[in-house]
Amino acid sequence: MFGDLKRFDTAPSQRLDWFRQLIDEVFPDGRAADIRAVPRGSFPMINVARSDEAVHVYVFAAGLAPDDLSIDIQDNVLTLRGRREPVAGNDEQSRARPVFRRERACGEFVRAIALPDGLDAERAEARHANGVFEVVLPKREELKARRIEVQVA
Repeated sequence: MFGDLKRFDTAPSQRLDWFRQLIDEVFPDGRAADIRAVPRGSFPMINVARSDEAVHVYVFAAGLAPDDLSIDIQDNVLTLRGRREPVAGNDEQSRARPVFRRERACGEFVRAIALPDGLDAERAEARHANGVFEVVLPKREELKARRIEVQVA
């Protein structure tokens, strides 16, 4: 059984993936990874959406409980802080097994997101469901779009 795993893990494409991962860890690339301007390896991943009433930030953090993520807002910067524990490896039996591949990052993390002006941080709310945190940042009343009635003269 382990012979199959070993043979699978040493395929040329697997060796190149391992080498690329090693180079990325030694020489982190500070440039944007794609058009979303997210540096490679950013955790947690996020989506930001805007409605007429608020800005919604969706934080994808599987494995984190609500108490594991700290959410702060200061000077139009949303800061996400936390720690993600390893899934396995804490007991004697797990330490005896070799790990062939580990893609899930663990440890402490901090992520800062610049927000647009005009948000009311005092009315901000956060919810958590199924590993997704939703931060709702309402817009200030004076900055919301208003419809103006056209009157006939």
